[in-house]
Amino acid sequence: MEDFRFNNKTDIRFGRNRIEEELRPAVQQFGDRVLLVYGGQSIKRSGLYDQVKGLLNGLSVTELPGIAPNPKIDSVRDGQKLAKDNDVDVILAVGGGSVIDAAKVIASAKFYAGDPWDLVINASERTKLAQVPVVDILTLAATGTEMNYGSVISNPETHQKLGTYGPNSPAVSFLDPTLTYTVPANQTAAGSMDIMSHLLEQYFDAAGANDVSKGLIEGLMRAVIKWAPVALETPDDYDARANLMWGATMALNGIVRSGNQNGWTVHPLEHELSAYYDITHGVGLGILTPRWMEFALNADTEALFARYGRNVWDLRGDDDQMVANQAIEATYNWIENLGIPMTLPEVGIADEKNFVAMADSAVSVGRLDVVPYVKLNTGDVVSIYKASMQPLNFNK
Repeated sequence: MEDFRFNNKTDIRFGRNRIEEELRPAVQQFGDRVLLVYGGQSIKRSGLYDQVKGLLNGLSVTELPGIAPNPKIDSVRDGQKLAKDNDVDVILAVGGGSVIDAAKVIASAKFYAGDPWDLVINASERTKLAQVPVVDILTLAATGTEMNYGSVISNPETHQKLGTYGPNSPAVSFLDPTLTYTVPANQTAAGSMDIMSHLLEQYFDAAGANDVSKGLIEGLMRAVIKWAPVALETPDDYDARANLMWGATMALNGIVRSGNQNGWTVHPLEHELSAYYDITHGVGLGILTPRWMEFALNADTEALFARYGRNVWDLRGDDDQMVANQAIEATYNWIENLGIPMTLPEVGIADEKNFVAMADSAVSVGRLDVVPYVKLNTGDVVSIYKASMQPLNFNK
């Protein structure tokens, strides 16, 4: 187990009906000038927008709508201007991970004189700045951004999708599972895959003797595997939605990575896909994860893959290689059964023309040739992308 420091001050308000009594004081403790950040029309259709506006009645509320999936730097630029022009005291983000990611970067950008893209490509600059407090109301279980320091922002002009980290996690996060009842099935599936991927990225790690983190991750993965299909079958099942929501938060709030070496692989590969093609992040992860697993399985890694198979998928057998291969197949089948497309052509990526450029960037940005559990070079990444053009064949 590696040395670590853990500190997370986000105030989690989990459960039904907390917003009505607790939102206004949670926001107003930071001031009366509010920047309300949200996405499309879903919070208006659900009535959440009207509820929030009513609870903030009498405060000075400036709105920034239209935050898109894979949030774009132009929205952050718009938010920076609004935050400065209105000297906001607090940002209220209502939505999923994209909305909260954008809000956190805007919270730093208020105190930055230059282009906020600088704060993405050079995240260390953000730690030198103040940050407007962020309060959020989560409407999609997926990214875990509601209780961590990170954001991922896209720049379509440069084909870049990059992570950036600020000095603070959200001040207060409202997690009401009932707000996810109306999430469409495809988004529920993609969000569940995002949670699973976050856990896998931290599970397949080179740090030794960290049974605490491994055990926590295994339990969280079993919960996601169990409850995601239930949420798809019965969207208003509270237990399913609650387990997915808290599972998403726990997957990436820093607890389960403690003592690890934290070298991620599939996320850097997927960020290139959605930077170039703007596909749904969780879908890209679903396509790439089993292909990375097949690539990463070897004599040195099969013991951990077998542990994953036994402790997460309840597979049996003494042959580690056999159990490891069965675990990869079980993972693939679970993803496919969620309704996620399983090849790149199914999401509109019909040729390989960008694969080398994407692979070069993934290796460079993700330090894949240095840090991850199984190191990758450009050729390795291209091979994984190419393997993702066709369905996996487990009968070979």
